[in-house]
Amino acid sequence: MKKNHDQKTIVLRKKLDENEVLEIIDDKKTTVFKSLFSRPKKNDIHIHSVKLYYECILMISGKYMANYFRKATHSISVPSNVSEVILGDGIFPVRSKSNFKKAIVGKRGKNKIDLKLEEHVFVENEDELTFDHHGREIKFPFKLNSKTTENYPNRLLEKNSSNVKNSELSHDDVIKKLQISLKKPLQDEVRKLEEEFVLREITEVYVPIYEARLIGPKKKVGIIRIDAVRNKIL
Repeated sequence: MKKNHDQKTIVLRKKLDENEVLEIIDDKKTTVFKSLFSRPKKNDIHIHSVKLYYECILMISGKYMANYFRKATHSISVPSNVSEVILGDGIFPVRSKSNFKKAIVGKRGKNKIDLKLEEHVFVENEDELTFDHHGREIKFPFKLNSKTTENYPNRLLEKNSSNVKNSELSHDDVIKKLQISLKKPLQDEVRKLEEEFVLREITEVYVPIYEARLIGPKKKVGIIRIDAVRNKIL
C-alpha cells in the first residue's frame, strides 16, 4: 500500500463544563446502583472523582485498484439451424437440449451456445472506516468544522497528556482492516493480477469524555461516562 497520506489530529470542543456535569451526575447517580427490587437514595451515593479524558477515535480512508484476467462463460442464442459457432481458432457447439425441452420447443426453438473466454476486469473500490477507542467499527457521530474543533489540538493534548486515551488499535492495525474491507475475494481462476492500495488519510479525533467514579451502598463502585460534545451519557 502506498503511504503518501495525510495524518491529522483533531480535538473536539466540549460543550459541558464541570458544574453542568456534576448536575447530570447528581441527577442520574441512583440509576447506576438500582436493582430490580431496590434503588438507593441520593444521599447514600457520593462522587469520589470526576475526570475529563480525551478518547481517540481513528478514521482511515483509502482506495484499492486492480485489474486481472478471469475465465468466464457467456451464453448466446442462435437460430435453430445453427449447430456451432467459429470464433477465431475456437469452435463452440450448441448446448444439448433435454428431451423435455425438445418436446416443448420443437425444431423451431433457438439454440444456445456457451462461449468459454476470458474477461479483463478492472476494479476500483474506495472506503472510509471509523473505529472507537476500543477498536470497534462505528459510524462517525460528530460534525467536524471550525466551531466544533479546537484550534490547537496538539497543545491541548500535551497539556492533558495523563488523561489522553489512545486507540487500542495501531495505525498498522487499521490499515490492515481497510485493506480487507477494500479488497473483495477474487475468483479462483485469475491470472496477471495487478493491484494497488492507496492510503489517503488517517485522522485521530479526540473526544472529551467526563468519567465520574461513584461510591454507593456497601462501598460498591459505579461509573458514569458523559460525552461532553453531545451531552450524552454513554
